[in-house]
This record gives sequence, structure tokens and C-alpha cells, in this order.
Amino acid sequence: MCLGIPGRIVEIVDTQHHIAKVDVSGVRRNVNVGLLVNGPDAVAVGDWVLIHVGFAMSKIDEEEAQSTREFLERLGDPYRQELAELEASGIE
Repeated sequence: MCLGIPGRIVEIVDTQHHIAKVDVSGVRRNVNVGLLVNGPDAVAVGDWVLIHVGFAMSKIDEEEAQSTREFLERLGDPYRQELAELEASGIE
């Protein structure tokens, strides 16, 4: 199952390739933020994003991030599996 999971941008790693390091429930991975580099949804360190298959799909506020994470945690195994897959993956 591929879930859209919330994460907080902790570092911009590569501006040319639009890669940011994002913290998802303690797991830090590089994700592509290229869809969110211009306009009103432009992202920066500290912003929350919804991540799906290694891409930040949308910018969300902290309240939405928290409520989404709480919902996903209630799903149990699918969320834990998604976190395990995220931890095992990497964009370098």
C-alpha cells in the first residue's frame, strides 16, 4: 500500500535537483520537492508536506499534518509498513 504521509522539511539538500531532507515520524529521508518550488505552495525548511512515493505532493499546515498522522497511526500495519519502506529507501 502506498500512503500519502506527512513530513516536515528539515533541510534543503540540493536546490538544483529540488531535493529536501524530510522528517517523517523520526525517519529522515531525501524527497523531491520539485512540484512545490514556485508559487504559493513554495516550500522551505520547517514546512510540512504530504509525501507519496518519494515526492512532496502538496504543502500542508501543521494541524493537517498532525491529524493525518494520527489517522495513519490508527491504520496500524499499513502505516508501519510504509514507514519501514521509507526507512529502507533513499534518494541520493
